[in-house]
Amino acid sequence: MSNLSPNEWAKQVIKQEEIDKYLINGKDFIDEKEIFEKLKNNQNPDKQRIRDILQKSLSIQILDPDETAALLNVKDEELWQEMYETADKIKRMVYDNRVIFFAPLYCSNLCTNGCLYCGFRKDNSEEKRRILNMEEVKKETEVVVDEGHKRMIVVYGEHPLSDADYIADSIKAVYSVKRKAKHGPGYGSIRRVNINAAPMSIDDLHKLWEVGIGTYQVFQETYDHETYKKLHPFGPKSNYRWRLYSLHRALEAGIDDVAIGALFGLNDWRFEVMGLLYHALDLERQFDIGPHTISFPRLNPATGSDFSTNSKYLVNDEDFIKLITVIRLSVPYTGMIVTARERAEIRRKAVKVGCTQMDASTKIGIGAYSESTKEQEEDIQQFMLGDTRKLDDVIRELAQDGLITSFCTAGYRCGRTGDKIMGLLKNCVEGKFCKLNAVLTYKEYLDDYASPETKKLGEKVIREELAEIKNMPFYKEHKLVKTLENYYERISHGERDLYL
Repeated sequence: MSNLSPNEWAKQVIKQEEIDKYLINGKDFIDEKEIFEKLKNNQNPDKQRIRDILQKSLSIQILDPDETAALLNVKDEELWQEMYETADKIKRMVYDNRVIFFAPLYCSNLCTNGCLYCGFRKDNSEEKRRILNMEEVKKETEVVVDEGHKRMIVVYGEHPLSDADYIADSIKAVYSVKRKAKHGPGYGSIRRVNINAAPMSIDDLHKLWEVGIGTYQVFQETYDHETYKKLHPFGPKSNYRWRLYSLHRALEAGIDDVAIGALFGLNDWRFEVMGLLYHALDLERQFDIGPHTISFPRLNPATGSDFSTNSKYLVNDEDFIKLITVIRLSVPYTGMIVTARERAEIRRKAVKVGCTQMDASTKIGIGAYSESTKEQEEDIQQFMLGDTRKLDDVIRELAQDGLITSFCTAGYRCGRTGDKIMGLLKNCVEGKFCKLNAVLTYKEYLDDYASPETKKLGEKVIREELAEIKNMPFYKEHKLVKTLENYYERISHGERDLYL
């Protein structure tokens, strides 16, 4: 941890040379004038043009800005219905009918920034500040593991006490936890630790790579320079470009799975979708690696923030589903995350237009998993949750819809990351391996953690998946069916963490 004061630390965080190296003729890749021109010039697109664009999406090619602008300008509700159906089809082509689960762990709400929409901001006197020590991180992880989770995203405020060394230690603490399963002979642990943390230097990011970080997630919040400046009045986060190029630095540091996002409600949602596309395009241009996932949280009420409830850009439910659809069509290979910020019925709709990941049993207070009380939750959470259901309840609902829950982390440990996974995703191959691993990890969950009702529904889903796998040429050609059957049998008898 740093010995500097928060103010001293904040001043030395930003390395200008680690911004300049990615600029093009001194400019970043977001040009507001160009984006608004494209939105204006692609108004009233005809049906055939939209259908041609959908065909390009179905070929798993990233769209160009004009094509995405045309989709954002569609007014015809029948055409939107075609777009919803195409988004779902693309999701199934690339990711099959899986939904991947994770849990967030908030380690600290100490912060040096002044973001007007956030409960964690430095000058929010209503916020009770706390940072977890490593024993507390382990206790929180134990509760999450006991729910059946295998993936975690760990979240940190930007502060010298939660610097790269603290983050590295907390990642190691999470990985160290191993628990006996609730039922049966299995055990539980977190197999993949992703993080949502502040932008860092290349040297600090390399420290995280060395301890086995999964995906590194940084949200730009808003891509509009002026809006960004108004909403981030002080702190390291007030530097737009330091944040904009955080994932470029991560890729250079060796972290080859990165995740982008925007906080919808800070600015016009159509503009922000365009910003996400430009971000994906620049990552591909400079590294040949697009975003591993894209997130699209909506602005929710936050303690001590009037802006969080009064923004003129708040996104309604109908537009929210539309923006998710356009992201799926525009960046067809990417994973897409809908979080527990959203109500259950909205999350169900989001899955049907292309979302691939969600959280459950979520607590966002500091220490909230192991010490949760109503007062504690309200005092130290960053925003209000919309879906507070247990993991088992959400899995049961998905099973009723015929969807398989996945806890798979195999690709990362088999080296299918970065440019390798990008190629596999674009060729609709990675999802086929993930389908096998989804069956295996789902079986683990059903035997180790599921309620009797969820287990019954889940086993029906597995039977359907196994029948489909046995009839698919890909698995026959690559002689994968016998291996899957062998692994499935071994898991049924108590072995764990077998993957292809």
